[in-house]
Amino acid sequence: MPIESIPALHTGLSLAAVLFCLGLAGLLVRRNIIFMLMCVEICTNAAALAFVVAGAHWSDADGQVMFVFVITLAAAEVAIALALVLQFYRRRYTVDIDQLNALRG
Repeated sequence: MPIESIPALHTGLSLAAVLFCLGLAGLLVRRNIIFMLMCVEICTNAAALAFVVAGAHWSDADGQVMFVFVITLAAAEVAIALALVLQFYRRRYTVDIDQLNALRG
C-alpha cells in the first residue's frame, strides 16, 4: 500500500482526540492520585501526537520541536507531582484524592 493513500492528518488527529478523551475521562472518574497523574500524561501525549501529525502534514519541523517541549514539560510535571504524592502518602498513608480535603485547616 503506497504511503500517499493513508490519510495521515485525519487518522493521526483522530487518534490524538481519542487518546485525549480517554485521558480526560480517566481524570474525571478515578480518585487515585497516581492514576490521575497517568491520565494527565495520556492527555499531554495526545497533544504532543497532534503537534507531530500536524507538523508532518505541513512538512514543518515545528511539530517535532513542540513535541520536545511537551515531553520536557511532562518530565518536570511527573517529578514535582510524584514528590507531592510521596509527601501526601507519608502523612496520610493513602493516595485517595478525597483525603486532600483533610489537609485544609
